[in-house]
Amino acid sequence: IKKVAPTPATILITGETGTGKELLASLVHFGSPRAKGPFVKVNCAALHDNLLESELFGHERGAFTGAEKLRIGRFEQADKGTIFLDEIGDMSATTQAKVLRVLQEQEFERLGSSGKSVKVDVRVVTATNKDLREEVKEGKFRQDLYFRLNVVNLAIPPLRERLDDILPLTRFFLNKYAVDFKKKVTGFSPEAIEKIRRYAWPGNVRELQNSIERAVLLSDDEIIGPHNLTLEGRAEGDPVTSVDTMNLEELERGAIQRALRATRGVQKDAADLLGITPRVLNYKISEMKIDWKSFRA
Repeated sequence: IKKVAPTPATILITGETGTGKELLASLVHFGSPRAKGPFVKVNCAALHDNLLESELFGHERGAFTGAEKLRIGRFEQADKGTIFLDEIGDMSATTQAKVLRVLQEQEFERLGSSGKSVKVDVRVVTATNKDLREEVKEGKFRQDLYFRLNVVNLAIPPLRERLDDILPLTRFFLNKYAVDFKKKVTGFSPEAIEKIRRYAWPGNVRELQNSIERAVLLSDDEIIGPHNLTLEGRAEGDPVTSVDTMNLEELERGAIQRALRATRGVQKDAADLLGITPRVLNYKISEMKIDWKSFRA
């Protein structure tokens, strides 16, 4: 990071979901000469294609039904700074072409524009949990864009391959949330530490962070015990149970309900716990008909 952050190079960060790609992108930005400029984040998987184009490039008044005024897009907001495009592997071919133009010419047109280009000075950092080389072979991702993005590739290994990082990260998150929640939580019992060490952390750093946040928030003692740690998967060596074979919707519903319970029905905080945007959480709550008001304190 120390070598590439000070340069203007475009960076592609790869790794499983939850490994800390957004954190790494922020370290690149704040370690660069653009640190005083804006750091703009966009989750490309969270928005429908038409909405994503408007989000990235903005639109003119009257560009489409409901476009009652001019909107400045994220690329324009990131001028003189860095834009972080997360989950870029989920971007449509049309939007890929427009992003390629920004990379090549540092300019774009707002939706509904009469041909007037907007010039920007933006560093682009992207991330994906997909193998873009395979996506290129299958015709799902533009090869020319891939080469433009992959000037520097930073690959983040999953947490299960970074065992020495687990306990330092656990301590860091404990201290952070003890301060945030004004709780006198000082450490973990030996049994809790053993549970943390044995768990596979399929959700990586994000799952670890959320688990410690939950434990600190709900703990009534200074020392967190194993009963305070609600882990979604199995520890290494544990037998498979019916919980492990639940379908995806049941698991997702359970995760949303636990997040709402932990945050007492505050959707923004619940979305942060789950690692998704409030808009996506609201959509899922409506789709699954979850009574979020019942979780209010």
